[in-house]
Amino acid sequence: MYSVDWNELIIKTTQEAKEAVANILNDHGANGVVVEEAIKPDERYGFEIGEIYELTDEKYSQDGATIKAYFLNDENWASLLENVSKKIDELSNYQIDLGDYSITVESVQESDWENEWKKYFKPFQVTDQFTIIPTWESYDTEDEEQLTILMDPGMAFGTGTHATTKLSLLALEKIIEEDDVVVDVGSGSGILSIAASLLKAKHVYSYDLDKVAVNSSINNRDLNNLTNAISVKQNNLLKDVQFDEKVDVVVANILAHIILLMVDDAYIQLKENGYFIVSGIIEKEADTIERVLRDRGFSIIEKMTEENWYTFIAKKTSK
Repeated sequence: MYSVDWNELIIKTTQEAKEAVANILNDHGANGVVVEEAIKPDERYGFEIGEIYELTDEKYSQDGATIKAYFLNDENWASLLENVSKKIDELSNYQIDLGDYSITVESVQESDWENEWKKYFKPFQVTDQFTIIPTWESYDTEDEEQLTILMDPGMAFGTGTHATTKLSLLALEKIIEEDDVVVDVGSGSGILSIAASLLKAKHVYSYDLDKVAVNSSINNRDLNNLTNAISVKQNNLLKDVQFDEKVDVVVANILAHIILLMVDDAYIQLKENGYFIVSGIIEKEADTIERVLRDRGFSIIEKMTEENWYTFIAKKTSK
């Protein structure tokens, strides 16, 4: 029998704010983040960051999103909750609409959240080329062109179900060439790093500021037998990184205001005519991201969108 030693932090907010809130929770060391989408009552399953889950009548919402995160109930909890609340309040400074959001806390047992959701996370084909398979499921395909990614998201951010991940994968499929050197910034559970490697990149450098995400990327890299092909490191975006030579591709599936902090560093690290893939951009931020990319020396090769999320494929050109 498990003792009750975890706090479930429940935040109800808008669809627009859900990823920003989830990112804050991960940055503060959440031991698991679940996003429950607004969903129609006749839909059986929910699909979102960190989880595919079966909904009950009590769980579904027809408006907004509910984000749940799990933290150890220890002496640091009170100050951590205060810091998280402050960071969420500050999102309005970035023109992210929080709506009339609420924060509540419940005590839970570890067994209630750690493993139960796994039985609803099934293999799924996220693009024509990529299928993501949880480690606890078996999967056989007769399609020799299909690329499979083994995934155990654990406590990290992302199982690949979100539109921004799908768009990022589609962008990688379009531009990765054999022997490219790729940098994945904000790697989360490592899906994009693994995908780039499976697309025959020569080497992938995978960075995340969150220690949990770094460990998850390492675990998933090794599950896919790509230990020597992907270098994983804890790092703040592209600050102070050095490569033997300029890289071919930088991909960042994060948030728009964070992307703005790394545009110049991406330009510096890329080869002439190298590609910068940026994702995680909500509709009202798309024009700003496009303008900044152009101002900093990138041309926009393609703008991709799904479910009001935007992904840009930008190419480094001479300033």
